[in-house]
Amino acid sequence: MAETITMPKLGFDMQEGTLIRWVRNEGEKINKGDVLAEIETDKATVEVESSASGVVRKLLVDQGASVPIGAPIAIVGGADEKIELPKGDKGEGEKGTTPPLHASPQPAFPLPSSLSLEMGPVKASPLAKKMARDSKVDLSRLQGTGPGGRVVRRDIEQALAGGGIGLTGLTSPTSPHAAVFGSTSIATPITGLADEVTTQTKLRQAIARRMTESKNTVPHFYVSHEYKMEAVMALRKQLNDYLPDNEKLSVNDFIVKAVALALREFPNLNASFAGDKVIRHGAINVGVAVSVENGLLTVVSKNTDYLPLRVISTEVKRMAAGAREGKVKPEDIEGSTFSISNLGMYDVENFVAIINPPEAAILAVGSAREVPVVENGEIRIGWRMKATISVDHRVSDGAEAAQFMQALARYLEEPLRLLV
Repeated sequence: MAETITMPKLGFDMQEGTLIRWVRNEGEKINKGDVLAEIETDKATVEVESSASGVVRKLLVDQGASVPIGAPIAIVGGADEKIELPKGDKGEGEKGTTPPLHASPQPAFPLPSSLSLEMGPVKASPLAKKMARDSKVDLSRLQGTGPGGRVVRRDIEQALAGGGIGLTGLTSPTSPHAAVFGSTSIATPITGLADEVTTQTKLRQAIARRMTESKNTVPHFYVSHEYKMEAVMALRKQLNDYLPDNEKLSVNDFIVKAVALALREFPNLNASFAGDKVIRHGAINVGVAVSVENGLLTVVSKNTDYLPLRVISTEVKRMAAGAREGKVKPEDIEGSTFSISNLGMYDVENFVAIINPPEAAILAVGSAREVPVVENGEIRIGWRMKATISVDHRVSDGAEAAQFMQALARYLEEPLRLLV
């Protein structure tokens, strides 16, 4: 029986997707699970799999078309089977009304060509450069009179004689010492590079919309904690000695597993706010923020509390690589119930993150670093890591968030718990 493939809903706030490429053509055989098309959403380029086996009988939209979620995009059925096309008027995404695939949006206002400036090193003769160094003259502020605008000896002498532009002193031009120490006045305007207007990608537009909505509508509060990381660092080294290079564990892998186990104890943080009720999710699906071109994308480790540490590591690496390449599967980026944003690899000590709706919380993680610590009245070197949880105050409160952070400490400071 013929089956109609529709535009999938990838995210609770997704309204439409752009069909950027058909992977299969009309008349080609296809199996259930094979990639049929690639669509662009607010988050990423996603491969759409066929939900049926048979022959691609009809492609209902053109490449480049914007299609509302749930709208038909293709029909898969038997080779000789009679098919019935979806009823209804042609819409924005149907064939015959396709926008250009790579249409270049126009800037909000035209840029004058006179603003196209080139900046480079100051051209000056060797003698002029020496005189400038000796006399504390800023060459970049002089208008050269030599060939091709080159600053030459007479330009330096004129600046010194007149106490004008180019001298780097601090007295006024009327000071008797102006000729020696220079002037702070600027006789000619300083030019710079032209302003650049860029059009926001769909991903950046989505981030702007969602984060603005989150900060404006979700009452955030924050709880920070500093974790002892000696045990994690030592265990990680021991385990990595037995693993091949492409499977070595990161500090973030330990954090993801520890968060999942701590959420078992605090289901109120593995939740979503839904008006007059709170939905506590049965599965613990930890989202991991990945830096991609022009933004962030969250890949999702499903049922993380049940997964071995090595499996978590392998899956997150695979999904992160797909995200950076611009191609992910829908299931890789959907369904997170709690998120982690880790900037430790950028040597960030600590920060706070904005909650990703409809989740109730997100954990912001800084670097694990060696620092001086005081224990039993003595100073020694220890591994420490700071993290801050942002929580929706409509769902939880400070005491519960603090207890979660303490539970997380038990798993990170006794990491063998993550292996059993």
